Amino acid sequence: MLPRWLLAPARCERVTVNLRAVTSWVGIARLFAVVLSCIAFSLVASTRDFWGPYGTWCMFTWCFCFTVTLLVLFLELLELYPKLPFSWDDFTSAFSMLAALMVFTTSVVFPATFISSPCSGSKCARQAVATTVSCLCFLAYALEVGLTRAKPGDISSFLSTVPGLLKVFEAYVACLIFCLLDTFSSEAGLQWCVAVYSICFIITLLIIIFTIGRCLSYMPCPLEKVLVGYNALALVMYLTATVLWPLYSFRGQSRPASCGRGCRWDKNLGITFLTIFNLIAYLVDLVYSTRMVFIRAPP
Repeated sequence: MLPRWLLAPARCERVTVNLRAVTSWVGIARLFAVVLSCIAFSLVASTRDFWGPYGTWCMFTWCFCFTVTLLVLFLELLELYPKLPFSWDDFTSAFSMLAALMVFTTSVVFPATFISSPCSGSKCARQAVATTVSCLCFLAYALEVGLTRAKPGDISSFLSTVPGLLKVFEAYVACLIFCLLDTFSSEAGLQWCVAVYSICFIITLLIIIFTIGRCLSYMPCPLEKVLVGYNALALVMYLTATVLWPLYSFRGQSRPASCGRGCRWDKNLGITFLTIFNLIAYLVDLVYSTRMVFIRAPP
């Protein structure tokens, strides 16, 4: 006698194909992003000129965006994403925003670093085409962000709302600040600024991770009011950093005549502008979060 489990017919789950994953406007935008990021990566790889941290960053951005977007398309095409133990809508919204920011940064950094003037030859032509393709890839991800953004009053997917997208922006800008923040003096004002960047980055990143992991529902207090309080605190902290960082970084200093690539003065200037960008982001975030909590849309 054979065991009963050998005699029973095998059960296999039926895999369905969702063609809307590639035929909808969001799916078409993702297909364009996959193709364009692959073309940009291939063109730059063919030049064999992507040395240093900036070249590594550009190649990583195109490869990372290509791989994750292709995975997203595959999971949605076969409708496998509902089995994943996290919020799929929050994940895709956060990734599309992150990819748009990364590709935009790469589209600026790559030509500024690797395309020399005057530009001639096949190598320069491939670099120029790669830059153009990268800009188009940014537009594809920006289109996806616009198409998946939540409608006013819809908070079912927090990271697809304006405050949620701003959280991704704030965390990314903080990462750029850390990349420029290689060295700084031991003055108390600059140490406070670094503490502001670090504390706000960690809390914002935890909000993103907990939202994707569906962990925020376990909080003992209302999430919306906590976000309003945090945004107000982060706004005040970044306001102090906006004043203190340029005050202590440029006090009694002018731009050196020999300030080339990687100059500390230029990096401090970049941190100043990025601090202002995040200050504005937290201000807009506070306004939208306050409206979501205290100003309800009429039924």
